[in-house]
Amino acid sequence: MKKSLFICLLWIVPSVFAQEQNFWQVLAQVGFENKKDKNGYDVEVPVFSKHLKTFQGKKVKLKGYIIPLEEIGGQGKFMLSSLPFNLCYFCGAAGPETVVEVEAVEKIKFTTKQIVMEGILILNDKDPNHHLYILKSATLI
Repeated sequence: MKKSLFICLLWIVPSVFAQEQNFWQVLAQVGFENKKDKNGYDVEVPVFSKHLKTFQGKKVKLKGYIIPLEEIGGQGKFMLSSLPFNLCYFCGAAGPETVVEVEAVEKIKFTTKQIVMEGILILNDKDPNHHLYILKSATLI
C-alpha cells in the first residue's frame, strides 16, 4: 500500500509543479477570430480554449519579466512577459499570449530579473482598452 501511494505521489507532484511553472503554455491556448464591433469595424477577438476557461477567476502563478507601463520605478500596473524585454510581444518577437496585464496590490520595484506573481486571472474578450489576460489583486511571490 505504501509503495503504491509513493508511486502515485511521484507521478502527481511533478505534474502539479510542472503546471504551476508552465502556466504560459495554458495561456497559449487561445485563437483569434474576426468580428464586427458595434460601429461595424472589423476587430480581432480572442477565443479561449475550454481548458483555459477553467482558470477564469482563479488564482494562478506566473513567472516572467516586468514590462513597465510608466517610467521605471515602483509599478502598480505593468505587463508581465514570459520573455525578456528584448524579445517580448511589444518588440514584435512574440504573440499577445506571452504577456499579461498585472494589477498589483503593492507597487513592485522594477528589475530585469524574472519574478513570480500570483493573482486572479481574468480572461478579457470584451474590453479593447485592456489586454486579453489580466492578473488582478496580484502579489509578488
